[in-house]
Amino acid sequence: MTRKRGLIIAILAVLLLSACNQKAVDDSALRATIMSPEDEEAVALYKNQCISCHAVDLSGKVGPALQNIGSTMTEEKINEIIRDGSKGMPSFKKLLEDNEIEILAGWLANMK
Repeated sequence: MTRKRGLIIAILAVLLLSACNQKAVDDSALRATIMSPEDEEAVALYKNQCISCHAVDLSGKVGPALQNIGSTMTEEKINEIIRDGSKGMPSFKKLLEDNEIEILAGWLANMK
């Protein structure tokens, strides 16, 4: 049991450290999605909260690809997943304000 716990802690530490070690990235694909002030805020939120798991181009890393998420999920469903988490994704309701979740979900819903 303690061996399993140690392994889990080690994996979480690696994930956390890799998320904190963000180098300068080419975010031109993200910047190209900006059409409004809300999009600007959504891109900033994505870069701060999502990029480490979903990649700078939304192609997915640890988390799934989000490039066409609006074709498969409604804005409401995306909002729910960001707020409450799902499967391996953590909840962001304590990290983001409701309006920030709404802005991010609306922007992702337009990814088609």
